[in-house]
Amino acid sequence: MREGSLDAPTRHALDWTDPDFYDWDKINAEAERIFDICHGCRRCFNLCDSFPRLFDLVDDSPSGELDSVDKADYKKVVDACTLCDMCFMQMCPYVPPHEFDLDFPHLMLRYRAAELRDKQNDRAAAQLTETDRNGKLTSLMPGVANWGSATGNRLTRPLLEKTVHIHRDAALPRCEGSGLAKAMAKTAPTRNSEAPAKDRKAAVYATCFVNYNDHAPGEAALKVLAKNGVETKIVYPQCCGMPQLEQGNFARVADSARKIAAEMAPLIEEGYDIVALTPSCALMLKFEWPLIVPDDENVKKLSQATFDITEYVVDIARREGLAEGLRPLDGGVAVHVACHARAQNMGVKARELLKLIPEADLKVLPRCSGHGGSWGVLKDNFEVALKVGKPLARDALKAEKRYLVSECPLAGKHILQGMQRLADDKPDGPQPKAERAQHPIELFAQAYGF
Repeated sequence: MREGSLDAPTRHALDWTDPDFYDWDKINAEAERIFDICHGCRRCFNLCDSFPRLFDLVDDSPSGELDSVDKADYKKVVDACTLCDMCFMQMCPYVPPHEFDLDFPHLMLRYRAAELRDKQNDRAAAQLTETDRNGKLTSLMPGVANWGSATGNRLTRPLLEKTVHIHRDAALPRCEGSGLAKAMAKTAPTRNSEAPAKDRKAAVYATCFVNYNDHAPGEAALKVLAKNGVETKIVYPQCCGMPQLEQGNFARVADSARKIAAEMAPLIEEGYDIVALTPSCALMLKFEWPLIVPDDENVKKLSQATFDITEYVVDIARREGLAEGLRPLDGGVAVHVACHARAQNMGVKARELLKLIPEADLKVLPRCSGHGGSWGVLKDNFEVALKVGKPLARDALKAEKRYLVSECPLAGKHILQGMQRLADDKPDGPQPKAERAQHPIELFAQAYGF
């Protein structure tokens, strides 16, 4: 047996339809096995709050070993996991094919799935995962929704904190008044039919965030693709199910996967690439769905046809070459590398994309933002999320760049909050220069003059 694996990580399909998957004795036995390996290694001590919680439980136990830790306390470890996948993809030497067969994030999912089955989950917070329902409702009255979600609103934010457990100081995404397709109907960019990539076709999966909360990355992506000759159409059957996956709701995720893959299948047959606008959604389509519904042929085809938007434009640059017209951007860019972009195992495509801009002045920020999807806005997690993300916020502040970008829109907001807190604590030190965090594709569009 080798001490650590040098092989590429592989993953097993999740056997979530097997009753044993939800058996608490089996779950706790597997948790004890994995936690004991983690305790003996401790390589992930500074990765997120799950591991410090685990190691503190062990160190404070009577024996100083896992055998004297109360299994009821395992929940503290599970609750701190943001499912960033960094322990599996980058840190752990014992992931399969190593014989220890350690998959920490999937253990967390299994635990949460059993909680959900036994109705032990946070039902109020689970309402945040209903992104399509919530997006459609808030789109009816976006002005009211944005007023109510503003962090300075002392009337509504305490109410949100009490009812759905959103911390009153957590920055929340704004709401758009229509879907991306409707918004772009009258302003669709003209396709450059002379560009090198004129033979490409891309179905742009809007994702729930871009569709309901921020059209800017979608508008920028469509303009960049049109500039480069790509024939595009906007598609949004429904949410990919990542918010439900965080809750361990495999049945909902499987249903979303089958429906969306079936709708995308004809487009793939017509020669369209599928391009996702946020990394969490690209990760779902590429990697998570095939592990949850491994026998669905449409899901397999979709997995192979899907690109992240940054990955797709870099691929155009490498294969056909980009259309001319890129111009330098003044002031420099601080580039946060989102966890779910890294988990796609495609390289740092945000950096590669922005390096294509002439005279690019980049400061890459590879550390975790601490946000973790809807996890970081919850009352019990917000301060912990800021603590985990503090080193990144400090690096971003010291960089003193004009622009801040992150492929993850929620992480971007969170980083800005962390930067502002540090600046407020030290008024004579560096101050944030970026007014908002953008997706890298927005800056790329700006470099094209859009």
